[in-house]
Amino acid sequence: MTDLNKHIEHTLLKQDAKKEDFEKLFDEAKKYNFLGVCINPAYVKFAKEALEGSEVKVVTVIGFPLGANKTEVKAFETSCAVADGADEVDMVLNVTALKDKDYEYVREDIKAVKIAAKNSPLKVILETDLLTKDEIKKACELCVEAKADFVKTSTGFVKNGVGAKVEDVKLMYETVSPYGLKVKASGGIRDKEAALKMLEAGAERLGTSSGVKIVEG
Repeated sequence: MTDLNKHIEHTLLKQDAKKEDFEKLFDEAKKYNFLGVCINPAYVKFAKEALEGSEVKVVTVIGFPLGANKTEVKAFETSCAVADGADEVDMVLNVTALKDKDYEYVREDIKAVKIAAKNSPLKVILETDLLTKDEIKKACELCVEAKADFVKTSTGFVKNGVGAKVEDVKLMYETVSPYGLKVKASGGIRDKEAALKMLEAGAERLGTSSGVKIVEG
């Protein structure tokens, strides 16, 4: 697959990242023509300015990494990110509400962020390491109902978590693809072989901090 780079969101979400780390991320994204970079909301403006004139999208995260912020806070955070220039937003689903079967809350939480995102595509992070297969499927169905654009596997922040798994990506793809939603695999994708397996399973996007290693094979 020659266009592997165009599936990759080059990611830096570390709490202790420094300005020079972001500058390196942006330079690599331009050099390898990655589809996008994924960074925390405080750095969206910085990313937008650094990537001006390139085709690299600026993707940010909402309610990250726990997804337990109030809906109003997630919506406000999204509005701020879009105003700063975010091209796409990845929100974390409220896992507690899903496990408690408070499906209306989950659905409305996603809807509020979708409205705040305006024309920016919305990806919903399910945190698959914490969910059963039935919960993954239900979460996907709620994302369809809330008119999200993507479902995403993981934040990469679950202690001892695996991150993206091929069987989960397949399940997500089978559940949402008939409705036009796509899948982003994220978490633990560290080499070309793993990346290709995720794409073969149905992923359209790959969130990874190992983008350079993956495209260099």
